[in-house]
Amino acid sequence: MSGETHSTAEENKVRYRRTQSVTRAEEITKKESVQRKSQPDKPCHRPRDSLFSWSSGFDNFTGLVNWGFLLLTMGGIRLVLENFIKYGIRVDPVQWFTVLTGKGEGEGYPSLLLVSYSLVPVMICLMMERALANDIIPEGAGMAVHIINIIVLVLIPMVVIHVKGHIFSLVGAMTVCFIYCILFLKLWSYVQVNLWCRVQQKQNRHNRSGRRQSITIAQLQNGREQEHERNGANGSASGGGYNNDKDKEVPVLVHYPDNLHPADLFYFLLAPTLCYELNFPKTTRIRKRFLIKRMLEVVIGVHIVMGLFQQWMIPSVRNSLVPFSNMDLTKMAERLLKLAIPNHLMWLCFFYLTFHSFLNLMGELLHFADRNFYSDWWNANNIDTFWRTWNMPVHKWCVRHLYIPVVELGYSKLSASVIVFFFSAFFHEYLVSVPLKTFKVWAFTGMMAQIPLSIVAKHMETTYGPRWGNMLVWASIILGQPLCIMMYYHDFVITNYNEVLA
Repeated sequence: MSGETHSTAEENKVRYRRTQSVTRAEEITKKESVQRKSQPDKPCHRPRDSLFSWSSGFDNFTGLVNWGFLLLTMGGIRLVLENFIKYGIRVDPVQWFTVLTGKGEGEGYPSLLLVSYSLVPVMICLMMERALANDIIPEGAGMAVHIINIIVLVLIPMVVIHVKGHIFSLVGAMTVCFIYCILFLKLWSYVQVNLWCRVQQKQNRHNRSGRRQSITIAQLQNGREQEHERNGANGSASGGGYNNDKDKEVPVLVHYPDNLHPADLFYFLLAPTLCYELNFPKTTRIRKRFLIKRMLEVVIGVHIVMGLFQQWMIPSVRNSLVPFSNMDLTKMAERLLKLAIPNHLMWLCFFYLTFHSFLNLMGELLHFADRNFYSDWWNANNIDTFWRTWNMPVHKWCVRHLYIPVVELGYSKLSASVIVFFFSAFFHEYLVSVPLKTFKVWAFTGMMAQIPLSIVAKHMETTYGPRWGNMLVWASIILGQPLCIMMYYHDFVITNYNEVLA
């Protein structure tokens, strides 16, 4: 014991000496500084790091940000002038009107007919839900009809465009595929949510039909409150909508199966969300100034996107055909980098136009209060964070209707994530290959490649810091999309116009 006590005392002495020595050094430095300032040579130096050193703690680089912005602006102006000198002014609003109105299609406006036909599976879904709610058909048979109806909904554009593709315009075919994809996701959510409500309703019936138990005063009061709410709901269905209260009006919630009404379903189909609820959060009024701003943004944004596509994208994509055909890697890289800038600008404009302007416009018109359409994806430090934040409606749908149900079935979170990426990859390929009638797997492969890329991004984030992970995310966005566009354009031209080129 005495030896241990002696060693502890020695360690304390060493620690005290070190502490005192540091304090002593600081005192010496301060005294030296005071003495130097008192000298007649007027000293102007002191210990400090250069501003570009991390240890300096300097973080105000506003001037360099302005310099970079001006440099990019000058480079962009040069590219615009080069484009005008080389190709002339290609912007033609008349062609935009022709393309957007479908005048390039064959007789009968097939895209408009397919969009109108989409009401058929919607009404089938509603009728089956009403039949299931009233126990007209068995649960298994009803769900089988739902599954067949939703699968056929996705297959219809594939079959019709493949057989009658020559009468479809490219924009018309893309619009049809996009609308049918949205309907697929919405009807899936509608069926699944009503299934949850139906299961809960049957459980409540089973509990009420069991052995009668003693009822407490609190349960009795709760039952009276629920009965009062049901009576209020019946009153609202007959023309009310609010319970009259002395202080304020409280909206009455819709309960299953009162939601199985065409007005409720069509509101959901138009609402800017993919996840169905019986009671959506609503705003009390329409903000006219906000609505006018979003309408102007949609109109102006469509013209900007069409102008960029016509003036900048089309020439760059066409010029990439020969390097891809000859597999000239140097020229392919040059074409890729040249196409990356206009494609990225178009993608940013499209993101703002869709997720901020258009979805807010629809939300304002429909009094839809949840406007969480996107998060700060631009700060994402890895690929997973980017896919969770840039498209919140799809992310919420995938988590609510695919990821969580798969995990609840006993699969691991990794397996559930792979299934979600596989599902997303299929629809990315669907939205590209079906309108182009060029069934390749570039979009599918690109989406599935996000899994190993996510591993690489996380490694860079943990090893080199969040900044490098964010740079990898931006690089994948800027370079991945134009590469996919160039590959699809090459395959589309070779598939459809190879004889003409030869």
